[in-house]
Amino acid sequence: MPTDKPVVVYGASGYTGRLICEYLREYNIPFLAAGRDLKRVEEAVAAVPGVETVEHEIVEVEHDTAALTEQFRGAKVVLNTVGPFARYGHEVVRACLDIGAHYTDTNGEQNWMIEAEERYGADFAERGLLLSPGIAQMYTIGEIAANICLETPGLDTLDIQVFWKGYPTVASTNTILTNAAFSSAYYLEQNEYVEWPPDGGLYELVVPGQHELGLALPWGGTSHPLWFKKDPRVANVRALGGVFNRPLMLGVPQIVEGALKQMEGASLDEKYRIIDELSAQVRNEMPPRENPRVNTSLDSVYASGPLGRAHCVIHGNCNYKQTALLNAHAAAHLLQEQPRRAGFASGCQAFGHRELLGTLRAFGLVLEPILDVHN
Repeated sequence: MPTDKPVVVYGASGYTGRLICEYLREYNIPFLAAGRDLKRVEEAVAAVPGVETVEHEIVEVEHDTAALTEQFRGAKVVLNTVGPFARYGHEVVRACLDIGAHYTDTNGEQNWMIEAEERYGADFAERGLLLSPGIAQMYTIGEIAANICLETPGLDTLDIQVFWKGYPTVASTNTILTNAAFSSAYYLEQNEYVEWPPDGGLYELVVPGQHELGLALPWGGTSHPLWFKKDPRVANVRALGGVFNRPLMLGVPQIVEGALKQMEGASLDEKYRIIDELSAQVRNEMPPRENPRVNTSLDSVYASGPLGRAHCVIHGNCNYKQTALLNAHAAAHLLQEQPRRAGFASGCQAFGHRELLGTLRAFGLVLEPILDVHN
């Protein structure tokens, strides 16, 4: 049945979905919490502090375009957390088009974003709707830092890194393995996509504020090359990411290599089964709630040009909370006014990088950016 709730959180039983519900409660935005398992959604929403103070509804829905369309009809915004998105995103996006709703998700899959733009971007733009995949701490904070650097004219090259302390969720682990099995990772060079070496291994990076080097990966290429490909200021973008836990990072290539060996010669369904089983082995329970004294994040962007340099660092905490707040902010904005850009657009392009930064600062999740400019 159609809903009278303006916002849908699809995948509300997951770690990020539950946090989005928490922030929607703080914004006092009524929401529909939806998922494929009613009991799990009920348990997750019941764990939201003070959830009884906001109007909400909990539903179970089949992951099918027709069923999603029928259940979500009446909503103005759908916040999707059900990944991997290249595997499960199409049905949700098509449902949003059918009902005329804005769409955001928390993905980290370049192949999904490229396909989403090609298949749905023009239709969303024509209807004045936002299609914004990849609103998440791992991408949006770096994009904010990059845009702060680009406030200095004459810079055309972005070197982006993101590190965090935390626990990978089941969905995050699944995405890492799915990226490795089914897609290439790209960076941007002179406005053209260039593939990262598929067997390039780990990269050692100098991490601002510490003596120990960090280990990072292209992490599926990230969303940054896509967002800045159509930015006339930018020609080159490389982005790397990792966790501060060095032993964990050293184990990632081994996990991926083992998964790929198991999938050799397997059918598509069999590959997905292997990925699901391995993801459950790595992380088969809900991660512990984030602790701001432990779960920190760091985004660093070097921007350069022929005769200019800028460096922006943003320190934060609780990266999953950052992701959830960014999506709640998107919903609050979209319920009151149109995005700055319709169709396929990033969080910064749709809402403004300074506005997103202000919201994160207001909720105590990031420090004031540290900016160093030479030109």
